[in-house]
Amino acid sequence: MGYDNHEISIVITDDDHMRELNSSYRGIDNTTNVLSFSMIEGDFQDMGANLLGDLVISLPTAQKEAIESGITLEERLSQLLVHGILHLVGYDHETGEDQERKMVEKSLELLKLIEPESELDYF
Repeated sequence: MGYDNHEISIVITDDDHMRELNSSYRGIDNTTNVLSFSMIEGDFQDMGANLLGDLVISLPTAQKEAIESGITLEERLSQLLVHGILHLVGYDHETGEDQERKMVEKSLELLKLIEPESELDYF
């Protein structure tokens, strides 16, 4: 994807903390499964040339979604990791159908690299 030798940080947290972050940064007073904080655009782009950003994943939400989807927690975490990384590098499924399609296609491509034996689909 053109970001060789870049770093991300990953925080695994609970729903209460995720709700606080989602409320503070997105104005949504609810938990969510993954939040992405990009360091290649916006206020933090000058912090370091090799920092992509931070991902925060709610483990309880990921576990619940895995059960609902009939997949393992590890598979769900792979999906959320890919989804979050794509947001870090500029993909945004909330900006229209064309962008959503591009994000789905790239997600599936990357998931096949991470989980080659799995039948994972886009969530």
